[in-house]
Amino acid sequence: QVQLVESGGGLVQAGGSLRLSCAASGRLLSRYGMGWFRQAPGTEREFVAAVSSSGGDTAYGDSVKGRFTISRDNAQNTVYLQMNSLKPEDTAVYYCAAGNVYYSHYVARAGNEYNYWGQGTQVTVSS
Repeated sequence: QVQLVESGGGLVQAGGSLRLSCAASGRLLSRYGMGWFRQAPGTEREFVAAVSSSGGDTAYGDSVKGRFTISRDNAQNTVYLQMNSLKPEDTAVYYCAAGNVYYSHYVARAGNEYNYWGQGTQVTVSS
């Protein structure tokens, strides 16, 4: 079992930045591909970003490319999402997820590829 706890959410003005953290316990994070997803009220869950277990490969949703950066520190068992140039449409609950992978360079983009989820952290961007 892997337990994931997100932190770093909050209220920020448009154009501002936030850094989300996802701390894992239970097992070494280095075994898992990691991802961030978000969900706004009344919408479907949306893929935001993902990183391979090796940390060398990443993928981003079209709406956040060039603004968000995912990274991982396996020694700290933590994954980060640096969010810059935030827009009101980035307002959502952000979830961290961990997935079993069999190839260290694989980057999972679909929610059903992930086995463990955190409780989420609210990000609100005001205009």
